[in-house]
Amino acid sequence: MNQSIEDAGWIGAAEAAALLGIKRATLYAYVSRGQVASRRSGAGRERRYRRADLEALRDRGRQPSPERALRWGDPILESSITDMTAEGPAYRGRPALELASRGVGFEQVAELLWTGTLPEQETRWEPLAELEPDFRQLASILPPAAPPHAVLSTVVALSGAQDHGRYDTTPASVIARARHVIRIVAASLALPRSPARAEKAWRAPTIAAAVARALGAPRTAEPALDRALVLLADHELNASTFAARVVASTGADLYACVQAGMAALSGPLHGAATDRVEALLAEAVGADRPESVVQERMRRGERLPGFGHPFYPAGDPRARLLFEDAWAQSPRTEESRAVDALVGAMERAGRPAPNLDVGLVALRAALSLPVGSAAALFCVGRCAGWAAHALEQARTGHVLRPRARYREHDLT
Repeated sequence: MNQSIEDAGWIGAAEAAALLGIKRATLYAYVSRGQVASRRSGAGRERRYRRADLEALRDRGRQPSPERALRWGDPILESSITDMTAEGPAYRGRPALELASRGVGFEQVAELLWTGTLPEQETRWEPLAELEPDFRQLASILPPAAPPHAVLSTVVALSGAQDHGRYDTTPASVIARARHVIRIVAASLALPRSPARAEKAWRAPTIAAAVARALGAPRTAEPALDRALVLLADHELNASTFAARVVASTGADLYACVQAGMAALSGPLHGAATDRVEALLAEAVGADRPESVVQERMRRGERLPGFGHPFYPAGDPRARLLFEDAWAQSPRTEESRAVDALVGAMERAGRPAPNLDVGLVALRAALSLPVGSAAALFCVGRCAGWAAHALEQARTGHVLRPRARYREHDLT
């Protein structure tokens, strides 16, 4: 087939990756950093890549610098936990979206991340009676308006202080404590509002059920919450996971690793990005036309939170599954309709597709959960990944301690 003049100099993803001898994930990272130009091919989602840019990278023998690696995208260590693909993360070689769509439970996925083996049957984690928290006492020391990240990090810190076996770093002990931490974090979503609800959530048969009970959601919401937790379980070396690995490399216990992950997750450029989406949604719900919020933001040259992802230029596949669950809820809430209007306005304007943050807020709105639940759900699910990376990092036996290149800097 003769190549059109318009397509000359542009090649497909498979050929581009082969030309550089890299995975597609690395190719997409080059695109996100502006090192390789790409464009749509026809009416579909397929993209083509400028050959000249690719050849320049190849011919220069360009190696990723440490500075670029720490900012975004270039591999800096080996891991057998999650493979990043254009179709979403793959846990130990198993696509996360496939696991979620098949109804594989969050507990099974967590065990897969921790051990490398996916349990064949539905898994249940029994509460550790000797470590059962006093939720009423916890509620009494928490400020009434404390945000979820502050509540959960406080609960984890206090739980660790009460666990005399926290310094047992054998894999079996760490995994047992990972199950415990995830359960207490899920139950604590009810705090400080309702310690009684937290107690019921603590005894729930599954983590999805614990989340539903803690947030006051109906049992019918549990399958959607379970799928969301599976999609959230890990995403390779994101900021919170890298923070957890750095702490794990010092020999610190699991509670400390989880606290480190939570601290990083609380930032507005990471897990708390859902809070920025919530603010956007509140603005849209209060507007006469939700679409006008998008138009006004674009007029001011502002970037809308929750849209676009540097690793998924064609759209975050995790968001698509979250939206499917959100759309399946009935009746449709005012917030759900506003989310749809925002997404539609962005699509018509040719702007980036919604990412995981918008998907989580869409699900939160569809289930009529309290504002802030999206960020809290993110934290519960990602605890599984933090524990997996803490276990893997501990096996390496070395401290993560990069160097800095000193230079004079004028602060005046």
